[in-house]
Amino acid sequence: MHHVADEDRRAVEAVPGVHLTQLAAGEEMSVQRFRIEPGAEVPEHDHHHEQTGYVVSGTLTFTVGGETYAVGPGDSYAIPGAEPHSAVNDGDEPVVGVDTFAPPRPDPDWAPDGETNAD
Repeated sequence: MHHVADEDRRAVEAVPGVHLTQLAAGEEMSVQRFRIEPGAEVPEHDHHHEQTGYVVSGTLTFTVGGETYAVGPGDSYAIPGAEPHSAVNDGDEPVVGVDTFAPPRPDPDWAPDGETNAD
């Protein structure tokens, strides 16, 4: 088992107001935590990883394949690999949640050099 203690990881501000924390990564998937401040936006991007997620608090508005989806507390979602997507927090409170990626994304481009979860 690979265990990652919370105090051993730190959030990175990938874009203004979007804080991502790389968590555990296995052979088939990886996990990250996110916190997106009110008014912050994840610009449109894509990656080959399938992305699934769960929103703990707040509401995040995704645009995927030209359609818009409001995802709130207790909601989950799945975004196919290579599908362009973006997200914005139009609310008054931070959005907090968890994403999983398959195949794993142990060294995302937003992680500082030397801070990967490929170990």
